[in-house]
This record gives sequence, C-alpha cells and structure tokens, in this order.
Amino acid sequence: MATKKKFTKGIFNWSFLAIVAVGIILINIISSFLYKRVDMTEDKRFSLTEGTIAFLENKDNFKNRLSLKIYLDGVLPAELKHFKNAIEDKLKEFKQYAGDRIEYTFINPNVGSEGDQQLLFESIYGKGKGIIPMDIVYMKDGSQSQMLVWPGAVIDYGGSTVQTIQFLPGTPPGKPYSLDGLTDMIQNSINNLEYILISSLRRATQENKPRIGFLQGHGELTFAQTQRARSLIAPYFAIADVLINDSLAALDNIDGLVIAHPTQKFNDKELYIIDQFVMRGGRLMCFLDALALNEDTLNANGSTHTTRNETGLEGMLFDYGLSLTANYVVDARCAPKAVPFAKQSLIPWFFHVLATPTKHPISRNLEPVSLKYANEIQFVGNSKNKLTPILTSSTNSNVTGLAPLVSLAMPLNYGKNPELIANPSSDLNKRCLAGLTEGRFESHYKNRIVEEFINNPSIHYLEKSSKEGKVLLIGNGRFIANSYDSMPSKDGKAYMYRPTEANDLRMDPELAQIGVPIYFGNQEFFQNTVDYMLGDNSVLDIRSRQIDIHAIDKEKIKADAGFYKIMNLLLPVAIVLLFALIMGYIRKRKYAKR
Repeated sequence: MATKKKFTKGIFNWSFLAIVAVGIILINIISSFLYKRVDMTEDKRFSLTEGTIAFLENKDNFKNRLSLKIYLDGVLPAELKHFKNAIEDKLKEFKQYAGDRIEYTFINPNVGSEGDQQLLFESIYGKGKGIIPMDIVYMKDGSQSQMLVWPGAVIDYGGSTVQTIQFLPGTPPGKPYSLDGLTDMIQNSINNLEYILISSLRRATQENKPRIGFLQGHGELTFAQTQRARSLIAPYFAIADVLINDSLAALDNIDGLVIAHPTQKFNDKELYIIDQFVMRGGRLMCFLDALALNEDTLNANGSTHTTRNETGLEGMLFDYGLSLTANYVVDARCAPKAVPFAKQSLIPWFFHVLATPTKHPISRNLEPVSLKYANEIQFVGNSKNKLTPILTSSTNSNVTGLAPLVSLAMPLNYGKNPELIANPSSDLNKRCLAGLTEGRFESHYKNRIVEEFINNPSIHYLEKSSKEGKVLLIGNGRFIANSYDSMPSKDGKAYMYRPTEANDLRMDPELAQIGVPIYFGNQEFFQNTVDYMLGDNSVLDIRSRQIDIHAIDKEKIKADAGFYKIMNLLLPVAIVLLFALIMGYIRKRKYAKR
C-alpha cells in the first residue's frame, strides 16, 4: 500500500513538473510572437504618440511593404548592444500598429570575405549620400582596439531603396570616437528614436508632396534669408518661389502660401488672387511687421522712431477674423541686449519677446519662440470659425502706443524686478502674438466688386469658401530669417548663398558670442506650423513631447545615502534567509505529521 502511494505521488510530482515545464515553454513561444510593454512613467516617455500611432495604422500611408535593413549587429560593445536593443524595441512597437506592412532585419556588415564586405560598404555608403560609418576606439585586454560600425539603416519601399537613416553621427577619416564618450550621444539618440524613425518612414512612403509657395515681389524675405527654414521642410514639401504678376492662375497649384516680411504694398488684383486662394481652401501663413524700425539707428543714437508698414493685407486678414495692431508688445520675459558703451553692458530688452507657447499642437512644450519687435494680434468680428492663440506673451507684459519711439533707456526705468503692468501674475495680461483661424471664410471682396466681374464664368469668383481653410498670422516677419554668406559662382555671373554656421533659429548669434546662449524654439515652431497648416500631424506630438528630467536632491542623497546602501546590501540577503526559513518550516510541519 505504501509502495503504491509512493508510486502515485511520484507520478503526480513528475506530471506537475512536466505541466510547469510545458507551460513555461508555451509562454516563451507565445511571447516571441506577441510584444507588450506597460509605460509606468508620468510623462509617457516610452509610449508612442497619438500622431505616430495614427500614421502607422493608416494603410493608405503604406501602399507597398516597407523593409528596413539595419546594419548594427554582430559582436558589439555593451553600449551599442543596448542601442541596438532600443531600436528593436521601438520597431516592435511600430509593428503592433502597422503589422506586416513594416519589416526589419539586423545585418552584420562584417561577415564574409574582405571583397564582399568592401562591396557592401560601398553600397550602403553611397558615395557619402548613404550611411556614414563610425570609427570607435576602446580599451580591450589592456590595449587599444578599433572597430568600424555602420549606425544606420536602409529603407526599401516598393522594391527599391528610397531612404537611409543615420542613427548616430559618422566620423571623419582619422578622427575616431572614444567609446567612453558615446554614452550621452547614444542616450540622446534613444530619446529621439521615435522621431528619427517616423520622419524617415514618412519621407520614404510619401508619394505626392504638397506644394508650399514663398511669395515674392513685395520685399519679402529672399531665398538666401529663408534657406534654413526651407531646408527644414524640403524633405516633405515641394517648395517654390511664387510671383503673382497679375496672373489669376498664379496660386492654382499651391497648397500653402508663406508671406514673410513684405515691405511693399499689394495691389487690389494681387489681394484678390490671394483671397480666392483662401476661398479654395488654401492655407495662408502670414508673418507680418506692422511697424518698421532701423536697429542700426537705435544702436547708434540710443533711440529711434518707428513708421507704419502698411501692405494692404491687413484689411483682408481683418475680414478673416485677425487684426494686426501697429504697436509693440513689451515683455519682462525677454532676451537681453548688448549695449557695449553703457554702464550696464547687458540690459533686459523688453522688445525681444521670448513668446510663451500655448497648448495648441503647433507650439505645445516647445522652447520659447524668439520674436524681436513683435506686434499684438487681436481676434475681431463675429466669425463662426475657430479662433486660437498659438503664441502669447507672459503675464508680465504690456503694449506700447501706436508707432512708438523705441529707446534703449526704457529698461533702466524699471529696476531689477520690472513690473510692466499692474498685477503681473494675471493671465489677463497675456497678449496674443500668433493667431490661427480655421473654417470657412467669406471673401474679402464680397459686395466690393461689380456684378459684371462676378458673373463672368471664366473668373470663377467664390463669395464663400468652397472647402475649409486655415489662416495663420504672426506679428513678426523676420523670425524665420537666417544670416547668410555669399560667394560668386565659378563663372562670376551670379552669387551662391549659404546660411552662416550659427543657427539663428536656435539662438541669437550676437548673444552666443558673448556667452549668453539662450535657446529658441523657432525651428521646431516653423516645422510644426507648416505640418499643421498642411494637415500632416504625424510628427507634431513628437516634436512637442515634454520629458520631465527631475533633478536629483543632493541634500537628500547626502542625508540618506548610508541607509539606502545598507538596504541594498542587506535586504536581498534577508529575503533569501526569510524564504529559506519559511521553506524549512513548511517541510518540518509536513513531515512532522507523518
């Protein structure tokens, strides 16, 4: 009887062990096909944004299967292995929403014969237009070693190579990176992986690029002055300079129109053509200065008068619900200004506003936008359209009178803690610096032109919008302008232009030279503006995502460091001992009953 009982118990134990083993194997098999993560962070830094998910789920974005070949595999240092795993995790998340429309594979470029490797290197390098290799030096077994890695990917779409991705910067020949110095670079790239990948997929799968026109002919910012801004949107949009030249069809093939810092007046025919562009659902982006100011005169004399800069666009924009006021917004949240010959070499320059982003997707969570000599925007009329402030001043701000005198002495009148308005903490003091109106508009020329013209079938006059449109007005015309260098072409008949090395859309070059690097969000703001106006929100959420970096409390560390060290040492040992005591107690009770 005892033998039979022992035999039955043995079968039960072995059966239970087999069931557990099979269960573990099944769980591993199932988990290899399924991928799921839970993001417990408050700012959801490890979750995909809504724009990314919407882009991946939309089958219309992937007419063909997309394949990524990532050349980061093989024997890698721990830092690069961690980076490779981060890329794979992100792509697994992408596949959760895109399914088999996206495929990826990791390739070790250092396998095969030397000839095969060289052919592969030449192929993915693409004469400098593909992946740029990274040369790394590191210590191994007491001696310095060197390795070449290709930190990038090639995207195949529709059967052909259409795009490359550079995850980490390459190195110039003879200037290798130290492995120890790559930590921050790798971490920064991991933080930006979603943006790097989704923007690359967006470029690779884009079939038709919306057309953006930069209007010319009225003293607007030139090609040389907007090269940097144009290069930011060039991968996703077809860009062209546009001259109206009294042609009614001048804007027919344009989806979005940028009017940046015009200084000359528009005639009625030009205004009519722009108005009808808006009536057809065109997206109008106006960057205007209501006043003209000579800053050289200001710096030389300490003060200068301003003059009105009337272009004729103001009345049309007023009918759309946006009014450009001929004053300046002054703000205590501002950039400093260097005044070399004054007692105080740096003064708070209230006219150089660091505009406060709102919660709108265009500006949410961006760095402050630099607007020097900005005009106030007001919403007017009884428009049923959606009217939204995009940028505002801070609560400690005010406005000047119309066409004011600007003086360098103004900041000296306010002391160290300036209050530019009563109750400087009230939200009611915020002034709109960039406004957006969306919906259907009535023509500026309604009841203003003769019936004979309206009834002409060849004119195609629209009294109201045929489809929903968007109009954006920013009270500053030069915020996207860049400094540039010029050089004559080889034949000497023309000039070539390139932006200066200092990025004007990120910081003020003059302030950077004197060691005051204030970072601006102008670059991301312009990109977001064009994306939103043209209806592509796939990367807006990523650019505007805010990841909170919580500072370490050094005083708390100093006070409690010993306690946590002891806990880290003793707690694991205590858990093991406790577990052993419990198991011993259970065994003792179990066999004591026998």
